[in-house]
Amino acid sequence: MSSSTPALKARPRGQRPAGVSVALHAALIAASLVSLFPVLFVVYVSLRGRDGWQEPTRASGFSLSNYTHILGETAFLTWFGNSVVVALGATVLGVLVAATAGYAVSRMRFPGHRPLMWTFLVVQMFPMAVLIVPLYTILGQLELLDSYAGLILTYCSVSVPFCAWMLKGYFDTIPAEIDEAGRVDGLTPFGTFWRLILPLARPGLAVTGFYSFITAWGEVAFASQFMSSEDHYTLAVGLQTFVGQQKAEWGLMTAAAVLITVPAGLVFFLAQRHLVAGLTAGGTKG
Repeated sequence: MSSSTPALKARPRGQRPAGVSVALHAALIAASLVSLFPVLFVVYVSLRGRDGWQEPTRASGFSLSNYTHILGETAFLTWFGNSVVVALGATVLGVLVAATAGYAVSRMRFPGHRPLMWTFLVVQMFPMAVLIVPLYTILGQLELLDSYAGLILTYCSVSVPFCAWMLKGYFDTIPAEIDEAGRVDGLTPFGTFWRLILPLARPGLAVTGFYSFITAWGEVAFASQFMSSEDHYTLAVGLQTFVGQQKAEWGLMTAAAVLITVPAGLVFFLAQRHLVAGLTAGGTKG
């Protein structure tokens, strides 16, 4: 007697079972809601007036009073301008220093080039709280406390090590024959770097520029300790004035938080098409 078993129908490649697909989409929707809820709640509270946050379930009472108060009756615009100056300065200077350091280590073999990169890596391991006192002492000796230049140099000391490591890995992916072609055409080493290598390294520069900008834009600890006059306050320091001993102005803080995210979102929008390429290319070689 012979028995036959029904043949299993082969599933087309890449096709998921219906249950798996439903579970996957449900998990993605849940993760999206969890990610969006804090942002939407901040926007919601910012539209409820000065004391509307105390009754978040009440569906009425929406207004722009928090935004008009911040823009018209506080020094928010001054803090905003200070943050723009510091963040842009730290981004331009940090990316330039990191790019030159990463290119030098990638293309040149000089005494100490490996210890230099390991030093960059070790510097990143120190927590920010440990660096406040030595940096404060150095800036005090250089008479750079309560100045844009001092804060820009401080943020560069944080961003340059990481950016140099990333750009070094990205420069490793660019063929060395391009440098040789530049020298044949009569370019100096700096001319080759500036005219040939940097245009090819735009994705890596976009990633490091975005990292440097976000680091400087949202930093609190250094700015709180190094900037003492209100005219030089950045946004991170200025927002602390909304928190008193008896009460915190959550309506004003949430409105300010919404306004602060606009430049960061704009920078991300401008750099987004380079971010994935820059991250993946920078991580292929060490």
